[in-house]
Amino acid sequence: MNGRLHVSVLVDALGWRLLEGRAFLEELLPHRQPLRTVLGYSSGAIPTLLTGRPPAEHGHWNLVYYDPDGSPFRWLRHLAFLPEPVLDNRLARKLLSEAGRRVLGLGPLFDCAVAPSRLPWFNWVEKRSLYEPGGVSGTPTLFDRLAEAGVPYRSYSYHDYSDAEILRRAARDVRESETGVFFLYLSELDHALHRHLQDRAVVDGRLAWYAEGLRAVFEAARARDAAAALSVFSDHGMTPVRRHYDLVAEVEALGFCTPDDYLAVYDSTMARFWFFSDRARQAVTGLLASLPCGRVLDDAELDRLGILFPDRRYGELIALLDPGWLLASSGFNGSRWRPAGMHGYHPDDADSDGVFLASAPPSLPVRSLADVHACLSEAAS
Repeated sequence: MNGRLHVSVLVDALGWRLLEGRAFLEELLPHRQPLRTVLGYSSGAIPTLLTGRPPAEHGHWNLVYYDPDGSPFRWLRHLAFLPEPVLDNRLARKLLSEAGRRVLGLGPLFDCAVAPSRLPWFNWVEKRSLYEPGGVSGTPTLFDRLAEAGVPYRSYSYHDYSDAEILRRAARDVRESETGVFFLYLSELDHALHRHLQDRAVVDGRLAWYAEGLRAVFEAARARDAAAALSVFSDHGMTPVRRHYDLVAEVEALGFCTPDDYLAVYDSTMARFWFFSDRARQAVTGLLASLPCGRVLDDAELDRLGILFPDRRYGELIALLDPGWLLASSGFNGSRWRPAGMHGYHPDDADSDGVFLASAPPSLPVRSLADVHACLSEAAS
């Protein structure tokens, strides 16, 4: 370790455009730049940030992936004779979510995001906390490197504390301990921006609250070590939602059956399909070719974006909505959910850019999430 105190903070959904025209810790973090995200959600973006590798290499992208042989819910196939309403209702989904989290080892994030009758064909990628060693199976993260180098560190996340408690504990621990590396993951801004992105007063208030809490942590760090390295970065930004599209209804109107003809996972901004019938493949592909607010991503683009998986575990066909559009309903959110902001659009969308703010210019170029890993790993060198 290079001897300096390092305080690094991941603020979920803190976007470059969000900070335009707003004051946010300029005196402590004068180096400021946008940060290109990956296509998808935090489930792929944060592992990329922590490993320095794209999703196709570290294996994490969307939370749900096709895995009929390894699904922890294979046993549900024996209940296929039951009518759909018996399996797919609020109570059943709640019980299955709790079983996944507490019995089947799928971790605290697990959510029954597809119809229970379809669960036997799927698995869940984020089974362990990303903020400790071993969080990304088979690929070392920042925390694996710190542990291997014998560098004492403290990591704080929603797995243990609220954002307010993280900031309070970190300010105390930075001041009182001799630990040299601190990593804070503050997740609650994401939820606030989903609800209030287009309410400037609410956003201003939330950012002021985070700035105050982080200033206390950083001032404690500088009081202990005048040369302390400080940084704030994010996994993605947040795009204003303007319109909705009911893709689920259009696909179902084609008249094909799941799981016999196809399977689909509908996320907030994209739909992913696997096909077992040529007729279904042709019909769904034809429908998606005429989308008024999105397009199918071909293999060449998936490869450029670092999300081409040869085994197609995350989808044989992936359709992405244009920025500002949202699926009228999805597996993770019902039809009543009407957020003001969303992420998960193409990385070219300027609202999707994250931020990289630092007390000094980084020693290596930082343009994307993967580049942040090298900066964080300096603490282990």
